[in-house]
Amino acid sequence: MIAKISLEGTWQFQLDEDKRGLKEQLNDTIALPGTTSYARKGKRNQAALADSLTDEYAFEGWAWYSRTVDIPAEHAGSTIMLYLERTRVTTVWIDGIELGTQNSLCAPHLYNVTDRLTTGNHTITIRVDNTNYPTKGGHMTSRDTQTNWNGITGRMELQFFGAAYLEDVRTIPNFTDRSVNIKAKLVGAWEGTLNVSAASVNGTIRHVAATNSYQVSGGELELHYSLGEDALLWSEWEPNLYTLQLALNQKDGTMDVHESTFGLRNFKAEEGHFTINGAKTFLRGKHDGLIFPLTGFAPTTVEEWLQVLETAKSYGINHYRFHTCCPPDAAFEAADRLGIYMEPELPFWGTVTDETYDNHHAEEQQYLIEEGYRILKAFGNHPSFVMMSLGNELWGSKERIDDILRDYKAFDNRPLYTQGSNNFQFVPVILEHEDFYCGVRFSRDRLIRGSYAMCDAPQGHVQLGPQGTLIDYDDAIVPPANGETSNDGLEQGGTIQIQYGTEAKTVKADAAEGELVPHIPVISHEIGQFQTYPDFNEIAKYTGPLKARNFELFKQRLEENGLDHLAEKYHVSSGHLAVESYKEELEAAFRSKRLAGFQLLDLQDFSGQGTALVGVLDAFMESKGLISPEEWRTFCSDAVLLARFPKYNYKAEECFEAAIQLRYLRPEPLSGFTLQWELTAGDEWLVSGEAVASADGPGDFVEIGQITFTLPAVQAMTKTTLHLRIAGTDIRKSYDLWIYPNQVAIDKSGVFLFEELTGEAAALLKKGERVVLMPKPDRLANAIEGTYCVDFWCYPMFRSISESMNKPVPVGTMGLLIEQEHPLFKLFPSEMYSTEPWRQIVENSRSVILDGTERALQPIVQTIDNFERNHKLGMVFECRVGAGSLLVCAVDAELAGETLEGRQFLHSLFHYVRSEDFRPQASLELSRLQELLR
Repeated sequence: MIAKISLEGTWQFQLDEDKRGLKEQLNDTIALPGTTSYARKGKRNQAALADSLTDEYAFEGWAWYSRTVDIPAEHAGSTIMLYLERTRVTTVWIDGIELGTQNSLCAPHLYNVTDRLTTGNHTITIRVDNTNYPTKGGHMTSRDTQTNWNGITGRMELQFFGAAYLEDVRTIPNFTDRSVNIKAKLVGAWEGTLNVSAASVNGTIRHVAATNSYQVSGGELELHYSLGEDALLWSEWEPNLYTLQLALNQKDGTMDVHESTFGLRNFKAEEGHFTINGAKTFLRGKHDGLIFPLTGFAPTTVEEWLQVLETAKSYGINHYRFHTCCPPDAAFEAADRLGIYMEPELPFWGTVTDETYDNHHAEEQQYLIEEGYRILKAFGNHPSFVMMSLGNELWGSKERIDDILRDYKAFDNRPLYTQGSNNFQFVPVILEHEDFYCGVRFSRDRLIRGSYAMCDAPQGHVQLGPQGTLIDYDDAIVPPANGETSNDGLEQGGTIQIQYGTEAKTVKADAAEGELVPHIPVISHEIGQFQTYPDFNEIAKYTGPLKARNFELFKQRLEENGLDHLAEKYHVSSGHLAVESYKEELEAAFRSKRLAGFQLLDLQDFSGQGTALVGVLDAFMESKGLISPEEWRTFCSDAVLLARFPKYNYKAEECFEAAIQLRYLRPEPLSGFTLQWELTAGDEWLVSGEAVASADGPGDFVEIGQITFTLPAVQAMTKTTLHLRIAGTDIRKSYDLWIYPNQVAIDKSGVFLFEELTGEAAALLKKGERVVLMPKPDRLANAIEGTYCVDFWCYPMFRSISESMNKPVPVGTMGLLIEQEHPLFKLFPSEMYSTEPWRQIVENSRSVILDGTERALQPIVQTIDNFERNHKLGMVFECRVGAGSLLVCAVDAELAGETLEGRQFLHSLFHYVRSEDFRPQASLELSRLQELLR
């Protein structure tokens, strides 16, 4: 390129919702780059969506953009290209003459306007259509994520080229001999010299490669350019980059220079793992759907993407999977600089068919295939572009999918390819031409993540109860020799009912023969999905075109139920339980030697599909205040300490044993390191020790050894913390453990205890007695089932899916809100939120629906409901009934009494009822109580 003219600025503009065409002078102006919504053009949208953010100026149809441009005489004879970095379906006119249409959602639109832009003034008119897509577009066009915007974003320019110029330049790094192969097309009838030079950027060391000159002529060319033996490599730890210049000396003395950035790296799939330049790495990924609430579209500047990716990296993330979307060039450039492994995905979420299917489907499929080639051409030179997926949760022809993979690999073998993310769900298959597998299971019961929706049951171990830190996925990935046979998810007739986007669908599902054992790296797909209650303070942050009217609706529902004073506590309590769930989810992945990585859903909130607030960061990639990046990195980084023990609850003087491991992925050896450990109770030191081990290189599972000690003879329930750290490093970890005194008696003496609200119980209350009611949970009709873990993804979406599939509806609750200072917990000290001592208690409980009761009736142990129902749920509550005092605890006392923690809870509960502290303040009429406990 010898010059360019920016087209950024003010354009004449007109909306054409009914697609009538351009018949009059444009009647408005707009600043480009940008979108109609961001510029607040058109009718204001009064809707209040509950399942996503609301675009205040949503527009679908045609939008016309026009401006004049002056072509200087000095560029006469140049080849001129109109470059539009990111847009929708565009049609271009120059001085009223139509030039054509382009429809890429992911790659730039490039129009050759040479014949129309002579010296002088010309009018460029662009029509953008955000309705007539050849495909649904996945998250490239979804209102759940970046919205179905209309406009043009990123660079807009006229590019001028000399008599000869290079296009389709491809850089192919050669790790072994420190060189790069350069493929390109030389346009123009020309022979001469091409000068190639390269200099390092972005690293701590400066390296300049020798300039080489090559004699070239028009047409396809391929060059081999050596960087020298001391060339610098690109990786997540040292993201060294090179600026490559290809300079053509023109006959008129000008020089047409093509400049690009590349990195010298070798990202491979080897023996079930990923390696970068020969060193093993473990992918710590996050999902990304291009959610940017302040604009409604993905940023196109490197600075904005650096801020986003640096935040993710501060939480230990080294990998991004883009769900049915591809980010702009700036995202890849930022990832190049930071050392983050990128995986764009075709904008497709559906069924792939063979070529004989139907014309409509064949058209869409061909478009998507071509879109893949456009993505590879546009972004393939970036060293961060190491992986590519054909789509999300695809179904259809395995043969056709494999053919597409084969053709992509023949065209460009630089990235690694996968057939898609979680394809074929319950009946997965590994295809011949894919390089890695991404999914959630290898059969119905061979699970490789810790949480699932009820419609995809069985659920995972994080939801059903880890009871310790022993679980990994190694046997699920490669079963023992006497393990199960595969593909037990088929229903009669070779069909299966699946979750399909936000709906349900019955699909053909042909089982593979025999047991599926992967021979390529395995990534666990969309792990986590642990929801937190909304933080309504976030509403004020939506100052752009996207409004959080969903949050406003949820807040209104809470106010109508008289629970608005608890909103902040709901957010914090559910959030802390979600964080603990994420910790176990991630550690289980790190404990799995056969797993090559994971992709979180998500580090940040997902603002659509029912409103899924599943992040420890909000939709703005800002902290919710639940956990610091430093603490998160103790279980999500390139060096993670792991203690493996069977349970969290122990009796006094019991022997504690844990195997200590280190998952070490840093490039430098860690020889002769010292592990220091100690057990504390608050500020009190209880016991400590040391161990010495070595990590010889990246990818090591270091078995540090066993730690064993006798727990103290406590006289009261005691929360302790096991601290692990490697001396002289930032590598550390902690686990909370609970110790209970021996011989805890459940003393019911002096307490009137009933399982039902009988006439006798009512009479005792009338007389002013103290009564404890512990109904059998399964006999309560006006109640919600007890479950320990927070809701998966979000209740509205999966309630609907479960109902349409005739599957069990999710419980939908979000942990406990505990009145921790209440005297009931004098002998069972608790946090405000759910912790492991509560797991078995909650799982054997129900929570009574207390809707409509007075605000003073605040449950001592309240279950947090989801934002759709917003029930007031009491697992333990107290009230005055007539002259008497009543405590209701909807826990199965018999089952609770079988565990240490359950006995301690009941011990504390009955101790409280006998004490002078038992003085309920709220009152209930007997008839109302009977109605609630029906």
